[in-house]
Amino acid sequence: MVQSKAATAHADNVTYEVVKRVSEVEDVDPLEVTPPLNEVIDPDALESLFAKDRGLGKVIFNYAGYEVSVFSDGYVSVKSRDT
Repeated sequence: MVQSKAATAHADNVTYEVVKRVSEVEDVDPLEVTPPLNEVIDPDALESLFAKDRGLGKVIFNYAGYEVSVFSDGYVSVKSRDT
């Protein structure tokens, strides 16, 4: 099982955290993660969902062969879809 989890106290840039976590699992530079995140999910919408004072919530989506979970507290989880 491939998995990367990280607590980000205040995820000011959720899209960056997602790409960063996937790149860590893939062991590549964040600019080398394919496809670009904006081909999978709307980055502006993702940022808007997790803007400060928006309440509790989470978003789960598939990206680059992984299941990505983003929580309103800034926690980002990346795990293989094979598990």
